[in-house]
Amino acid sequence: MHPDWLSNAYVVADEEGGTAVFVDSGAPLKPLRRAVEEWRVEPVFILRTHGHHDHVAHEGELGLPVRTDSLEAGGLRVEAIATPGHSDDMVAFVVDDEAVFTGDTLFRDSVGGGSFDQIRHSVMDVLLALPHELRVLPGHTDETTLAREWEENPFVRVWRGVEPEGTERCRVGGEEATLIVWSPDYDGGGKAWVRFADGRDVIVGGSRVER
Repeated sequence: MHPDWLSNAYVVADEEGGTAVFVDSGAPLKPLRRAVEEWRVEPVFILRTHGHHDHVAHEGELGLPVRTDSLEAGGLRVEAIATPGHSDDMVAFVVDDEAVFTGDTLFRDSVGGGSFDQIRHSVMDVLLALPHELRVLPGHTDETTLAREWEENPFVRVWRGVEPEGTERCRVGGEEATLIVWSPDYDGGGKAWVRFADGRDVIVGGSRVER
């Protein structure tokens, strides 16, 4: 994990002495390269969840082909699933039906900012339609599972209808709004779903909300 951006990069291998892929490249590469050496594996691709700088910063240093599609590499089976919202190019990768790399769409207790309708669709209709036992390896900070986020993620609980929408009044960018959901976020600043008087729903960083 990058100490400032808190962005994650991963290396995934099929077995010791086998084939590996990197997932994103925005974090320090030294521990990933050390794992490659210890496992004696051969990295063949970089899987890119999306093109934001904090996830692609070291692609050139790795010098490997970048993939955003489904593929097989050695014993690894990778399914690429479009999850737009935070960015138009956002892709989640399901690896060997064991783990899903969610980029900046779904985090522990939070979701990505961006197009509200697209984020909701990508989280509820795409990611949470996958088997809930899957590990979730997000683009920032802590690992979780789909089962945990289904039960505990504040956004998901309201989208499911098991928690009511909030009614607290707030201001965002000087504009009056209603705070529908407030959740922890990976950077410690919180994440909010707010609704403006004209009916617009927006997901914003907590630092933008005056409560």
